[in-house]
Amino acid sequence: MRVRKSLSAVAVVLVAALVATGCGGSGSGDSGKKSVTMWIYPVIFDEAKHRAYWDETVKAFQAANPDIEVKAEIFPWANRDQALATAIAGNKGPDVVYLIPDQLPKYVRNIEPVDAYLDEAARSDYLDNVVKAVTIDGKMMGAPVLTSAVTPLCNKKVFEAVGQETYPTSWNDLLEMAPKFKAKGYDMTAYAGDVKQTLNQTFYPLLWQAGGDVFSPDGKSVGFDSDAGRKALGFVKQLVDGGYVDKSLLTSMPPIEQTRIAQNKVGCVWHVVPSELEKFWGKENIKALPYLTGTKQIGYGTVGSLSMLKNAENKEAAGKWIAFASNAENAKKYDLASSFFSAKKSTGALYADDPVLGEQEKQVAISTVGPLHEKARDVQGVLAPEIQAALLGKKSVEQALSDAAKAAGPLLG
Repeated sequence: MRVRKSLSAVAVVLVAALVATGCGGSGSGDSGKKSVTMWIYPVIFDEAKHRAYWDETVKAFQAANPDIEVKAEIFPWANRDQALATAIAGNKGPDVVYLIPDQLPKYVRNIEPVDAYLDEAARSDYLDNVVKAVTIDGKMMGAPVLTSAVTPLCNKKVFEAVGQETYPTSWNDLLEMAPKFKAKGYDMTAYAGDVKQTLNQTFYPLLWQAGGDVFSPDGKSVGFDSDAGRKALGFVKQLVDGGYVDKSLLTSMPPIEQTRIAQNKVGCVWHVVPSELEKFWGKENIKALPYLTGTKQIGYGTVGSLSMLKNAENKEAAGKWIAFASNAENAKKYDLASSFFSAKKSTGALYADDPVLGEQEKQVAISTVGPLHEKARDVQGVLAPEIQAALLGKKSVEQALSDAAKAAGPLLG
């Protein structure tokens, strides 16, 4: 298995490089074996452990399928769409690639549905919201291997220093506790308002909790310019105007070690994962909470899946590999190694004895991946600056959402 170090450079010269090296796409070599190439990304943070996982999994698959050779290549997260789109355009894409739901609509024309390659037992073993997260026009666009739940995480040391003995369960709780935290020199929470930050982990959970959604039910217009949108953005603005968050994070996205979060000056966050906080807070000081409740209780959780591209020459071989790599036994190993959660019913709880991951795992079933819409990322691009303008006081909440809706209109046709 190979580990690619610079995807941005690869994106520029990818097609030529792949032609030269023979990478990308499947085929049958001189040995007569069918070849399957998979692109994966650093799902397991430790590169050596990630490489070892796929080496072992590929070895086990090839032992059972000696006529198929699998090449699993690990690329960095950065610029992955640029490289994948370039490779697909040059007909040099991989046979199998790791995708998350908001990528699926963009590549749907290039994806071979996996329904026919998974048996009924495998398909029915998936959680209902997981299947929904990868299904377009009634077809599964990928075989899920993991899921997540990005729940609120609170700092026990901060709560103890403030003298706050209970934890928030709702927006109202946060607003009621916030003055007490401010008086003691702490931020109640942190809002990542930089326009490069995905709204899936910042504004959208609040929009959903307010009972709203990003798009209208038919997907032909946006849904955030609504009472729910104004309620969600108004809630964040209350936190900003009250001085309950670090305003520098509204316009910048510094490394976490340079933030008040790492300095143990923030009570709770909902856009950061436990592994990022452990070295600053200590795992014993992380209190994982259920999703906050506005009008309803819901939050963001991604689904990672293995998708087959239509240009795969050996679809049967690629399908066998996807079925093997995503089966309950292998996916469970992958989830435990990466601290993600299972997409399968049969595996049960993976972290029942872990007070942080175990609490987050309970939220998987009510998590959502957000809109499966071809223009989802484009709409984020016009909405994020308007949210930022409202939080900086340059526009009213109403004007910001209205302007974002007008800007999104042409994108939706």
